[in-house]
Amino acid sequence: MTTKYINQAEEARQRDFINTNQSLLKGRTHYYIQTFGCQLNDNDSEKLGGLLEAMGLKKANQPEEAQVILLNTCAIRENAVGRLFGNLGNLKSYREGQADVILGVCGCMMTQIQNVNRIKQSYPYVDLVFGPQDIYRFPELLNRVLLGSKRVYDVGGFDTVAENLPISRERKFRALVTIMYGCNNFCSYCVVPYARGRERSRPQGKILEELRTLAKEGYREIMLLGQNVNSYGKDLEAGPNQGDFTELLTQAAQIEGLERIRFMSSHPKDISTELIDTIARFPNIERHIHLALQSGSNPVLKAMNRKYTAEEFMDIVRYAREKVPGISITTDIIVGYPGETEEDFQETLKIVEEAAFDQAFTFQFSPRPGTKAYGLEEIPAEVMTDRFDRLVALQNANTLKSHEALVGESVEVLIEGLSDHTQDHFTGRDSANHLINFTIDDDTLDSLGLGQADWTRRGADLEGKMCRILIKDAKTFSLEGVLVEGKVY
Repeated sequence: MTTKYINQAEEARQRDFINTNQSLLKGRTHYYIQTFGCQLNDNDSEKLGGLLEAMGLKKANQPEEAQVILLNTCAIRENAVGRLFGNLGNLKSYREGQADVILGVCGCMMTQIQNVNRIKQSYPYVDLVFGPQDIYRFPELLNRVLLGSKRVYDVGGFDTVAENLPISRERKFRALVTIMYGCNNFCSYCVVPYARGRERSRPQGKILEELRTLAKEGYREIMLLGQNVNSYGKDLEAGPNQGDFTELLTQAAQIEGLERIRFMSSHPKDISTELIDTIARFPNIERHIHLALQSGSNPVLKAMNRKYTAEEFMDIVRYAREKVPGISITTDIIVGYPGETEEDFQETLKIVEEAAFDQAFTFQFSPRPGTKAYGLEEIPAEVMTDRFDRLVALQNANTLKSHEALVGESVEVLIEGLSDHTQDHFTGRDSANHLINFTIDDDTLDSLGLGQADWTRRGADLEGKMCRILIKDAKTFSLEGVLVEGKVY
């Protein structure tokens, strides 16, 4: 497949639609986007938000405050599908009671014809349907709705890459940067290659240009995104200005002003020792790797089409822990893949124990239409649930143990705002991606001019700043600490 890069003429054409829509949208003031799924979906929603703001709309906090509502979907798990249709049902009365409201559904689920057909048949009040590869065409598609076309359902192909889209960043300290789209792996349980197409890498020069701009704009943290970042560049022609992911990461780490560089996600079959060496070399690259195990059983891994063995996986873990002291390793694990035996599951528990993951995102097998695993005889629900519970118990113990080892340590934290759970606490993450809730003493708040401010303003003003935190207590899902050195910078 040949990747199509959107040319300047198409960019100008879409800008014309943006300008036209500004007039057609008069009377409509706000938009609302609900995002399901991963950081790639989050980044897509930021681009949609940027396009809508370019058309003159402002972001709403609730769907009932908006006249343009978009649901950006995920197709990875069955519960995400259920959540979409539940939300569509909840929006029915609002959409039908407001003549000027436009309701659209986009994202990965819309690349599956059965979902589009279900919307056509059961949700006639949905005005617009498009796929993740159609975001650059959103001004044009919305224009058709505004001009009176009913039910614009237009899901395009997978081969496009569009640059220079406006974007509305969700956080003022962190910028999401997609470096590639799609996936070539075809794991037997995964719908991503069917939903997002084959791998398409953005040119390295374009990415580095974006990163330099973000650094100048004051973003202290960036996250490089792809379904498998370790495959970055394999589909591009080699040259002096184009390299693999390790080369891209090396170049990014040398951009002045980028104090933290994160990336998601790494596939075990493609990660290299050179990449780990690069992490060790540059202190502004996060001390964290998300490395999806999925199963500790070689027969199950083979059935999943993962293309590595449990032994090879553990070789990566050991090398990373040796080369990058204190590195945090997180993972994904699927329980109950069709044909998984108790012996297979015990192999997974063995790897979880040995690898000592800092965190694991655990899932019960969810059959997805169109994948090779769909239709295979499933593990009985009660067996799957029992295995899942045992895995979660082991991983929670591992996570707590890794957190307890940090008590008494002083770490640099990038402040993300107020804690969701305790009003007088702030929250942030260290370079190893540990979630840390902490307090700041009154003297420091006074020195920052926030002594008399309410907590909402304190959180907003401190978002994006850094400080050093002494870890005082460990919990399973977070750490607790206090500000040290009496300063925020």
